[in-house]
Amino acid sequence: MRRISIITTGGTLEKVYDEPTGTLVNRHSNVAHMLSGLRLEDTRLCIHELMHKDSLDMTDDDRAAIVGNVREILDDTDVDGVLVLHGTDTLCKTGDKLHDELGTPRVPVILTGAMRPFEMKQSDALQNLTEAIFATSLVEPGVYVVTHGRSLRFPGITKDRAKGAFVRVN
Repeated sequence: MRRISIITTGGTLEKVYDEPTGTLVNRHSNVAHMLSGLRLEDTRLCIHELMHKDSLDMTDDDRAAIVGNVREILDDTDVDGVLVLHGTDTLCKTGDKLHDELGTPRVPVILTGAMRPFEMKQSDALQNLTEAIFATSLVEPGVYVVTHGRSLRFPGITKDRAKGAFVRVN
C-alpha cells in the first residue's frame, strides 16, 4: 500500500465561486471531493489542510510553514510521497524554497496546481492532481512540479504565462 500525503494551501485548483461577491475565493479545501471520484488502487491518501490562500497572497512565513509541514511528513518513514497543492502564480518560488531547504528528500515532493478551478468547465485541476499522485510512484526523490503531462525537477523552473505552462529556464 502506497501512502501519499497531500498538503492543501489553496490556489486556483481549490477556488470556489462565491455567489454574494461574484468572485472565486479560497474558503475551504475541496480536495476530498475531487479525490472521491478517483479509483486509486493500493494507495492511501492523507490530506493536511494547511491554509486557504491565493498564492499571490503568500508570505515568506507561509512558505516556511509549507516547508515545516513537508519536513514533519517526511519524518514519517511510511510516507511514499508528498504533494503540495499550490497556486500556480508563485508555485515556483515555493518549489525553489523547498529545494533549497530540503535538498533531495527521501521521497518525491511534488507541487501541482491548476490554471482553472476544479468547479469550472475545462478545468485542468483533476488532471493535474491525478498526474501528481501517479508521479509519486515514477520519479526519483526530489522536488518537482507536475502539470499537463509533464514532470519538471527544481531548481530552474518558471511559469510561462503566454504558454500557460511550467518550463525549464536553464
